Amino acid sequence: QVQLVESGGGSVQAGGSLRLSCAASVDDYYGYCMGWFRQVLGNAREAVATIDPLGDTSYADSVKGRFTISKDNAKNILFLQMNSLKAEDTAMYYCAITSWAPAGNCYTRSYDNWGQGTQVTVST
Repeated sequence: QVQLVESGGGSVQAGGSLRLSCAASVDDYYGYCMGWFRQVLGNAREAVATIDPLGDTSYADSVKGRFTISKDNAKNILFLQMNSLKAEDTAMYYCAITSWAPAGNCYTRSYDNWGQGTQVTVST
């Protein structure tokens, strides 16, 4: 079982920025899809951004151009840089990891290891 620990959430004014981090208990990120997801209480969890072992990224339309997913392979840390935050970005953000298949798409895969979540609140 992979352990994931998120950090970096908090409260920010609309238009501001936050950077989320996720440390995973794996030897390296090769062979894994990794992603950030978010959920508002009462709503379904949605994918925000994913990254595959080759560094290819995918984003939800609502965050394209504002959010950037990246990873530090040397330190096994996943990041989500969130700029130009909007009130509708308010949610619990989760980091997730699953095995990667070359023919697959990380954005649509089913993830089986999740962090505990970190709250992001954007006020107007």
